[in-house]
Amino acid sequence: MPLDEKGPFVPHLSWEGCHNTRDLGGLPLHDGGQTPFGALIRSDNPERLTAAGWAAAVAHGVRTVVDLRESCSADLRPAGLTTVRIDLDDMADEQVWRHIRDNDLDGTPLYYRYFMESKPAQCVAVATAVARAPEGGVLVHCGLGRDRTGLIVMLLLSLAGVTREAIAADYEESTSRLVPLYPALGIDDQTAEIEQILRTKGTTLRAAVYDALDGFDAEKYLLAAGMDPADVTALKTRLTRP
Repeated sequence: MPLDEKGPFVPHLSWEGCHNTRDLGGLPLHDGGQTPFGALIRSDNPERLTAAGWAAAVAHGVRTVVDLRESCSADLRPAGLTTVRIDLDDMADEQVWRHIRDNDLDGTPLYYRYFMESKPAQCVAVATAVARAPEGGVLVHCGLGRDRTGLIVMLLLSLAGVTREAIAADYEESTSRLVPLYPALGIDDQTAEIEQILRTKGTTLRAAVYDALDGFDAEKYLLAAGMDPADVTALKTRLTRP
């Protein structure tokens, strides 16, 4: 796996209709191994995939889609795929989201630890869905594939034992991948706004990911939040087995 000055290379998947899609295989583990290809894929909203895009996803081995959004629309996904929908954000919890917005944390990894501490049940639900998914690849996504997906991917990769450098490099990859998606969706490019938030906080994307991971024990967190130990074991195996 080639390296650059920022960390491990993260392979992009060119599936027609999506922009921020990549296989989370080949990432280095603390024990010297690496994550398997085809086990966990992250993406922006696959409802935008064309028929050819869905065919590419199936050919890549995706058999389960975990949707982290509150709502969904009809799309072209093949009937044989298993779809699990979990509203990760739980926007009805006004206290949590008021704190995130009032402190300018949204849209960055700055809110991740606070969210995980505030919403362990949602995080366990997603982790359990991945652990119990049928054999085959699991695609995790939200809207842009950055915030909600980034939080869950950070949690899962941390449980697997992926190095913090690789987790941060994966998160950073979304910044460039989203540039063409903003105009395609007719929304403002958020890059400058996020950079300004981070400058104001005296940090960077990479440092914010490192801070979110500092002292964090994913296995302990999931077990304390009520995840079945057998599911934790199954999830670790799924994310690390060759």
